[in-house]
Amino acid sequence: MTDRFEPKKREGAPAVIRPVPTRRRKFPKQERSKATVETILEATARVLAREGYERATTNRIAEVSGYGVGSLYDYFPNKESLVAALIERHAEEMVAVAELSLLASADCPLPVAVRGWVEDGVRTHLANPGLHNVLVEQVSRVGDPVRIGEFEERIAQLIRSYLERREGEIGPRDLSLASFVVAHAVLSLTHKAVTERPESLEDGQLVEEVTSLVVGYLAHDHAG
Repeated sequence: MTDRFEPKKREGAPAVIRPVPTRRRKFPKQERSKATVETILEATARVLAREGYERATTNRIAEVSGYGVGSLYDYFPNKESLVAALIERHAEEMVAVAELSLLASADCPLPVAVRGWVEDGVRTHLANPGLHNVLVEQVSRVGDPVRIGEFEERIAQLIRSYLERREGEIGPRDLSLASFVVAHAVLSLTHKAVTERPESLEDGQLVEEVTSLVVGYLAHDHAG
């Protein structure tokens, strides 16, 4: 994880930029250590979902996990590094969801396939909306942009694999750009709805609107 920065203000002086480390101290190698880290991350997720980012503390997370705060600090230097780890785990989950969704829709017509991708992505965020709200709000501050970009590129490549099989049925000729546009449209709109329009995820409006948007874009002839 890359370091992030937070301004520290002093009265009568300009803000001083200080680094906030978001890298893990170490990665577990033994199964027991892996289980410890997983338990700590699950506890972090529960605390963030129930109490929010500001009220979450490493002491509170350690208490919920059942481990001492020293065990937490063996792997994570602070709360920000815990949130960064959850952001990366969420990104990995979204890639896995995209893989399964695109596999299931490989032979489906365009409108059916797109609806499936959007529905699966929305369903993933509905599973724990409180947590996802925190992750979306904090991703620009503690998320690793390089790693997040890698995950987004993997999703775009999965979408491109579908578009290649339907190349004669869609308008865009540049499939690399088209898959980039579709991937970021779906991800960005879903994440934006998590924080600003959560009701649209629950009542199905977002699925309808994003599906219509993506199908309209892909079906439109961009050749001219």
